[in-house]
Amino acid sequence: MIISFKVDNFMSFRDEVSFSLTASKERQHGKRIPKVSKYQTRILPIAVIYGGNASGKTNFFKALSFVKKLVVGGTQPDSLIPVETFRLDSESPNSPSKFELVLLVNDTIYEYGFIVTRNEVLEEKLVQISSTSEKKLFHRRDGQPHFERSLSKDKFLEFAFRGTRDNQLFLTNSVSQKVDAFKPIYDWFRNTLELIAPDSRFEPFEHFFDTGHPLYNTMNELLPKLDIGICQLGGEDISFDNLPLPEVVKTKLQEEVKEGVTIKLLSSSTNERYTFSRKEGELIAKKLVTYHSKSDGSNVKFEMKQESDGSQRVIDLLPVFLGISAMKSQKVCVIDEVDRSLHSLLTRQLIEYFLSTCTASSRSQLLLTTHDVLLMDQKLLRRDEMWITERDRIGSSILYPFSDFKDVRYDKDIRKSYLQGRLGGIPRVLLNSSLADCKETD
Repeated sequence: MIISFKVDNFMSFRDEVSFSLTASKERQHGKRIPKVSKYQTRILPIAVIYGGNASGKTNFFKALSFVKKLVVGGTQPDSLIPVETFRLDSESPNSPSKFELVLLVNDTIYEYGFIVTRNEVLEEKLVQISSTSEKKLFHRRDGQPHFERSLSKDKFLEFAFRGTRDNQLFLTNSVSQKVDAFKPIYDWFRNTLELIAPDSRFEPFEHFFDTGHPLYNTMNELLPKLDIGICQLGGEDISFDNLPLPEVVKTKLQEEVKEGVTIKLLSSSTNERYTFSRKEGELIAKKLVTYHSKSDGSNVKFEMKQESDGSQRVIDLLPVFLGISAMKSQKVCVIDEVDRSLHSLLTRQLIEYFLSTCTASSRSQLLLTTHDVLLMDQKLLRRDEMWITERDRIGSSILYPFSDFKDVRYDKDIRKSYLQGRLGGIPRVLLNSSLADCKETD
């Protein structure tokens, strides 16, 4: 779980902003707040970020995405680090960017962070936090490693550090060198943190072809209840030769699909989802299709491209909500623009479904950005679970929770105060006055 995230000098965030998911003393919805007993702390299972267009919501998402890509994907030799600094002043473009996360990983709290420029990693550290002390596992600064006492005797760690390039994170290289001491942190970024952009598609859709897979059954039980017209998902065998794909793609598939290997493909032009496998030398192609109920009770097949954007968004998001709501799930899902193409009531039901599964022992987490003010409801969310982004007078994004406002009571209509501009985070649109001035000029 994410306990906190700090970012400094990245895209629209000029100055350091701090995002905390440590629960405040607020009592509302307390029974669903995960507790970590040995640290005597509670971590919020959800946070929703609101704000006007270009206020910084998506840049917050991109900051987490940048950290994950740099940790998991790394960099190529002699390549630049793809960090984007604040550009609306003269100093920030030439200053380093800073990222720091405090994480709960397997019921142990770690602090991991780094400072980078386009050319190099200036500083990087990993700290293991106990209930009474902190143990600095490694601290990279001034081009030198500083290891915790028990690790400093490991000569291979020194070797792994010497092989770490200036433009590369030591965490990334140490794992590639099969150092296990820091692998839980790397694995958290790789396997636990899921980032879903507005145009992201659900990747393991091949589960909808397998009638014995739990996701197949669960999805097909829930879809008819969502009032989108789809009663079932399934896979259809299709002729490989007749696929509407470029010949260069077909040739590559013929070369890469081996026995026992399944390759997934999403057509960007049609949104069709395909899988390719090989059985006894023959290439087998399947396509994801939907079924709708006819008036006589029978089903009729639809192509995925015939479904509305909203229906396709449901098909992509529902498995995500099912995954983080599963018992013993430790997934952390960050969804940018969760409300894109979805009705407000449907978005709310998905959130309510997740929250209904949260308990003191839960370890999954959901972070959302949205414009949907109908979700701004204290019957659904606590004040410390609702955050605002807005730009200051120089165009720099700031971030703060509703719990910072001491006069916001638990029973207050927070949506009304927000839309009236009392809590910030709304667009300052001057279009009406501009139109009036134009009319006077005419």
